[in-house]
Amino acid sequence: MSNKMWGGRFTERPDAIMEEINVSIDVDRHLYAQDIAASKAHAAMLAAQGIITANDAKNIARGLDTILSEIGKEQFTFKRALEDIHMNVESRLGELIGPAAGRLHTARSRNDQVATDFRLYVRDVIDDIDAALAALQRALVDRALQHADTVMPGFTHLQTAQPVTLGHHLLAYVEMVARDRGRFADARKRLNESPLGAAALAGTSFPIDRHATAKALGFERPMANSLDAVSDRDFVLETLSAASIASVHLSRFAEEIVIWTSPLVGLVRLSDKFTTGSSIMPQKRNPDAAELVRAKTGRIFGALQGILVVMKGLPLTYQKDMQEDKEGAMDAFSALMLCIAAMAGMVADMTPNAEKMKAAAGAGYSTATDLADWLVQTLAMPFREAHHVTGRIVAAAEQAGVALDDLPLETMQGIEPRITKAVFRVLSVENSVKSRVCHGGTAPANVQREAKKWLKRLAKK
Repeated sequence: MSNKMWGGRFTERPDAIMEEINVSIDVDRHLYAQDIAASKAHAAMLAAQGIITANDAKNIARGLDTILSEIGKEQFTFKRALEDIHMNVESRLGELIGPAAGRLHTARSRNDQVATDFRLYVRDVIDDIDAALAALQRALVDRALQHADTVMPGFTHLQTAQPVTLGHHLLAYVEMVARDRGRFADARKRLNESPLGAAALAGTSFPIDRHATAKALGFERPMANSLDAVSDRDFVLETLSAASIASVHLSRFAEEIVIWTSPLVGLVRLSDKFTTGSSIMPQKRNPDAAELVRAKTGRIFGALQGILVVMKGLPLTYQKDMQEDKEGAMDAFSALMLCIAAMAGMVADMTPNAEKMKAAAGAGYSTATDLADWLVQTLAMPFREAHHVTGRIVAAAEQAGVALDDLPLETMQGIEPRITKAVFRVLSVENSVKSRVCHGGTAPANVQREAKKWLKRLAKK
């Protein structure tokens, strides 16, 4: 008895292990909407070109709509024996409309079919990710505007460096996310070409209209080379690369939230909505949402690395190895969407401790740079000399156990006689941040202006 799928070439059924390793329906069933959309476009084109009859195309479209509805209502039975989404749809179509279903596969192959479906899927994913990232930006900008003048410590080497504002800190992530959105937009632009009609690898002798199917599916144009069309997976690699960089940004912020919410630091508090307790320690409030955002980054990195390894040694054109291009990518995109939503939720939920932030901003002699700048601007001192003088003043304050703005003027004058009481105007953390008015600086006026610009920009998208 011949194999039902492969007809006369094969006379025996595959081994059970072969069936198990070869099947992909558990993964590519998620492409059902894209597969049906591409099939409808293909059938319409075949009819327009006189390759199949208009009546057959009408029946195919009707049957595909029925299948789409069945799957949407979870009334469709996916059969592992049929391997993949393409054969499952075609088999059911045959049950619904009879022999006309067999005409649907004219002038195409599962090679260009899956390449088209997956491109459509990734394009849809990019659109969803972009919307989620825009929502995260809005959450960040809203909080930045609320905390444009909330002073907090800025860090280098995780040591207190200079005072900044919380609003300025949050806007830094708005900028990062903007670059993420740009990378996804670039990936979308490059992937938006249609493989459909490339058939197995060499194109087809049927008089098809690839521009028509490309237009029907929202692609900019058909891919120019049939070999490239069926074998390219750059679009997955590039989108996963963008996802990996985005997840780095989310993970960095998640790490900050973990640090800030620690009782040892206590700069921010998360409510019960985004924390968990301990099974043994009743007092615990764990920032698990942030920790899981941090951890899921590894899954996203892994998906990118996995597909890079799959693709690195493949000659043209399609190889069965490429069946492994979907599961990791789908998991990564799902993880990224969840992480973005969790981060947006935490941004809206977190309550900053403004008093503790201000105290921390003044710790560690964080206005020492302001003192050095004052020496340069007021006394015309070369910066390197001002740096040295400031270092001696900081050492004196440290020895006395006081903050810079509590160090007696006489002590400062003992190091640099020309210092006047006017110096105290630059030693407070509030005045420090107010003075940072250069483009991109942390001054509250800058933060308010930038936040309002972002709100307008986001309202247009």
